[in-house]
Amino acid sequence: MDFDIPPGLQSYLGELDDFIESDIKPLENQDDNIRFFDHRREDARTDWERNGLPNEEWEELLVKAKRLADAAGHYRYPFPKEYGGKEGTNLDMAIIREHLAVKGLGLHNDLQNEHSIVGNNVGLLLMIEYGTDEQKKEWIDALAESKAGFAFGITEPEHGSDATHMETHAERDGDEWVINGAKTWNTGIHKAKYDLIFARTDGKAGDGKGITAFLTPTDSEGFKIEEMMWTFNMPTDHGRISLKDVRVPHSSIFGGEGKGLQVVQHFFNENRIRQAASSLGAAQFCINESIEYAKHRAPFGKPLSTNQGIQFPLVELQTQCEMLRALIHKTAWQMDEYGAFSVSDKVSMCNYWSNRLCCESADRAMQVHGGLGYSRHKPFEHIYRHHRRYRITEGAEEIQMRRVAGYLFGFMNQRAPKGVDE
Repeated sequence: MDFDIPPGLQSYLGELDDFIESDIKPLENQDDNIRFFDHRREDARTDWERNGLPNEEWEELLVKAKRLADAAGHYRYPFPKEYGGKEGTNLDMAIIREHLAVKGLGLHNDLQNEHSIVGNNVGLLLMIEYGTDEQKKEWIDALAESKAGFAFGITEPEHGSDATHMETHAERDGDEWVINGAKTWNTGIHKAKYDLIFARTDGKAGDGKGITAFLTPTDSEGFKIEEMMWTFNMPTDHGRISLKDVRVPHSSIFGGEGKGLQVVQHFFNENRIRQAASSLGAAQFCINESIEYAKHRAPFGKPLSTNQGIQFPLVELQTQCEMLRALIHKTAWQMDEYGAFSVSDKVSMCNYWSNRLCCESADRAMQVHGGLGYSRHKPFEHIYRHHRRYRITEGAEEIQMRRVAGYLFGFMNQRAPKGVDE
């Protein structure tokens, strides 16, 4: 087996590096934009006068960076050629996401809101896969140009990770559906004009089938943002919403009636492997920074790097990085070869372990750097605060482990699911 990065992709990583230096770094330092990446002034990202929402200047800066990346031919890298992309594979994206995260936080890549110069536009990929012809005509160009998007209304206040016991329900009324229920952790809902609401339309609680996804306008009568959920790492763009007799047309169904959770699973598998690669990259950044610091920091007359108490924990973390990198690359390649659902257990392994590894690496970096590492003069506490959420969101690590156990003990199979295994 050849474990080398393909030459064409290796060359492309160099192109990305050049683009970051020539276009993104100057924008990052222009007009004090660096305040958003100066960890001592991290509050600049948050508009406390608007209930902790993202600062509009911060979000406008991210849009500018995406526009530059799109004009340079990078933002749409994973999209099909017909939509201006380069048909980047899951393996390509895993390698790219790690490469960008290893550089640390910056305008090129900031995972607090999934921003990157190489787009992770899962909404577009899902629209291409599951949208009707009418939906594709309305959405694809806007999604590809990052001019529109939709939030995901999956999680419910009383059920969390258990999507099959969904209380939100929809009933057919002629050519319309009437939706009632509640959702929480709707990321991006502060600006999204649509929310992809998942509601039970058939079957009973616990069934994988019978849940339907509806593209629901957020300005619909009866649709209400109840609160924005403040988090460990602010600002917040995560809303709790309620739906009371919200009416949507039958044409708003996304992915087919009763087949909504297949859409969710596709979303999770595509996103989890990329998130795993990003967390791996952030972990590697923390380790790299700790090694360099230990080489030069010399308390008691000798570098920290000479102490086994410093060496051994970093050796263990680096060993885990190397093993995890091999598994991520193998899993992403298998997804490309055999389909997104062919190695669902391996995707879960990669995801929960990489998110945990990132938190452990950030914690160790703080310890190696001492008081400076704990301070906001260094990015480690920010990395910990951000990546700690990935041990909960999109399937907590316990859910990931349960999923692996399901395959391990024969309760599930590795084919595209007819129901749901979440």
